Amino acid sequence: GPVCGGQLTYIHLFCYNLPNYCKIIQTVAGSLRESTTLTMASSIGFIGLGIMGEGMAARLLSEGIAGSEDKPLVVWNRTPSKCEDLKTKFPSQQIIIKETPKAVVESCGITYSMLSTPEASKAVFESETGVLAGVSSGKSIVDCATLAESDMLRMNQQVESKGGRFLEAPVSGSKGPAAMGQLIFLCAGSSELFEEIKDNGLNVMGKASHFFSTKVGYGTRAKLVVNSLMGTMLAAFGEGLALSESVGLDPSILVEVIGQGAIQSPMYNLKGPKMIAKDHAPNFPLKHAHKDMKLACDMAEANKMEFSIIGQAEKVYREAREDKDLNIADEDFSAVFEKIHKESDSEFSKKRMS
Repeated sequence: GPVCGGQLTYIHLFCYNLPNYCKIIQTVAGSLRESTTLTMASSIGFIGLGIMGEGMAARLLSEGIAGSEDKPLVVWNRTPSKCEDLKTKFPSQQIIIKETPKAVVESCGITYSMLSTPEASKAVFESETGVLAGVSSGKSIVDCATLAESDMLRMNQQVESKGGRFLEAPVSGSKGPAAMGQLIFLCAGSSELFEEIKDNGLNVMGKASHFFSTKVGYGTRAKLVVNSLMGTMLAAFGEGLALSESVGLDPSILVEVIGQGAIQSPMYNLKGPKMIAKDHAPNFPLKHAHKDMKLACDMAEANKMEFSIIGQAEKVYREAREDKDLNIADEDFSAVFEKIHKESDSEFSKKRMS
């Protein structure tokens, strides 16, 4: 029908103001994009909720680093039930579960990864829906696993080639320290990323953070030195305890004596009573301890270092790991004590193993 004068006036006004309306729409759309980008940058990712990762992620939530509406914790784990368990443990916290590692990285500014072995790490990192597939410019990856130096170098190159930042951050400590925020981070790579999270992430998961070099690999070198020494110490401690039992001494008193002298160690105080009682519930599985010792031996060989004492300890752990009768690969690394007794012919050892 015909258009009256009033309608024409509204049409004229709309057309006249159309450029302004477009500007308003563009401004709102821009704000929405900025808000989405900010949320993605603010979200914290965590990949791997196993023995170590579970405690570390829990610390990020309990200490307020992640888990709020504007800074959710975004998680993925190979066994999905672990993610659900975390949500159940922190019902009031904002925890988002993703179906792939790629999706975690894409939705977060910084993503932590804590996987158990080089094989698992490579599979999760390099698959079609893995960590690397989600990396783009501005994304940051903090890898806390204990791997070979060559693994860390490859991952760093891959992340940087896609415009991301990489921090190598293996930890010294096991299940208990992870849950209590008492880990020690041994870092190398992006110094900028380290400074960003040193007092805003690492500080609630650990009691100390050390930055060794902007060259990736130095964190792994430090970790392998520490863990190979730790494994050797525990194997020697196990032999000492087994000897005390076999010559009729009370091993509990020996643990007390050792704790009072120059050779005292928190590890001896913690592990000693459990070893005597055959309690090897895993805090640091023996198979992982052996993996680290083997990597350290390979590093020593590559650098032409004399490493025979720690090398002998690696052999003891390898034989313990491969012992099908004992079946202790998944037990705590203190279970090397059972292998020591099995290989002994003392009357006490025979009775203990029967």
